[in-house]
Amino acid sequence: MTPSLTGAIALLLEGVSRKDLEQRAAKLSAAYREGGTSAGIKTEADALAYLVTRCPATYAATRAAFGRVMETMPGFHPLSLLDVGAGPGTAAWAARDAWPSLGAMILIEPNAIFRNLAMRLLPEAGLVAGDLGTSKPRADLVTASYVLAELPEKTAAQTALGLWAAAAQMLVLVEPGTPAGFARIRAARAALIEAGGHVAAPCTHDNACPISGNDWCHFSERLQRSRDHMIAKGAHVPFEDERYAYVAVSRTPAAHPAAARIIKPVIESKPGITLPLCDASGLRDQFVARRDKEAFRAIRKKEWGDLF
Repeated sequence: MTPSLTGAIALLLEGVSRKDLEQRAAKLSAAYREGGTSAGIKTEADALAYLVTRCPATYAATRAAFGRVMETMPGFHPLSLLDVGAGPGTAAWAARDAWPSLGAMILIEPNAIFRNLAMRLLPEAGLVAGDLGTSKPRADLVTASYVLAELPEKTAAQTALGLWAAAAQMLVLVEPGTPAGFARIRAARAALIEAGGHVAAPCTHDNACPISGNDWCHFSERLQRSRDHMIAKGAHVPFEDERYAYVAVSRTPAAHPAAARIIKPVIESKPGITLPLCDASGLRDQFVARRDKEAFRAIRKKEWGDLF
C-alpha cells in the first residue's frame, strides 16, 4: 500500500486493542473463506480488523490489475472513477496511485460502517449509500473489487453489463483467485465482449476463453505484512500471497498485438524455462533452453502474470 494509506490506517488504529483485532480478524477470515466480507462488518471495530487483515491484500491485487492495464493501454489516463461495492475505499486508493490524473471519485457502498471509514480515509471522495443495483453516474474508470463473489454466479454477466453501462472508457473487475471467482470473471468477460468491449488484461485477445474443465485462470501478488497485520492474523512469516482473478475491459482495443500472457507459475529446470501461456491461439507451453543464451536472457526474469 502507499505510505499515505498505511499512515492513515495507523492513525485509525491508535489506542485499539491488538488482541481484539486478532479475535475479530479470525471471524472475518472465516467469513471471507466462505465467499463474503462486508456481511461480517457490523461495528467500527470489525471494519478496523478488515483494514488490517484484508485491505492490504485487496489493495495489492487491485493495484496489480491496474498495473497490467497500464502496460497494455499506456495512453489511458482516467479523470473520473466510480467504485461500486467500495468498502473502505481500497480500490480508489489503488486507482489513484496508478493514475494520478484521477479527479472526481464516487464510491458506492451499502455498509454504513464502511462508508464512514471511507469518508475518513478519502474525504475528497463522494460517498453514496447503495449497491450494485443503485443508479450509477458515468465515469472514465469503473471498478468492482471482490464484489461479485457475494452474488450468485448466474448473475455475474448481467451485473457486469450494468457496470459496463456506467464505464465511459474502462471497467475493471477483481475477484478472489478461486474457481468460483474465476467463473464469475469468465462469465462477465464473455458478456462484456458480446456487448462490444475489448479485453485490456489479462487476456491478449477477445476470443472465447480457452480454459476448461477444473482449471482456472488466476494470478498471485506477494505483499509484505506490517507488524499489526502479523499480530491480527497470528502470522509468523512477514509476507502473504494473495491469489486473485481479474478482467479489464475497454471501449477501445488494447495494444498487445501477437502477445501472450503467462497464466501460471514459470517452470524452471536444468535444461531451461517453460512458460505456460495463453494467447489468441489458445493455451500453450513455451520452452526456452538455457543454451539459447540470447532468448534465455530475454525471458529469464519473466514471472507469472507477465506479458510474453
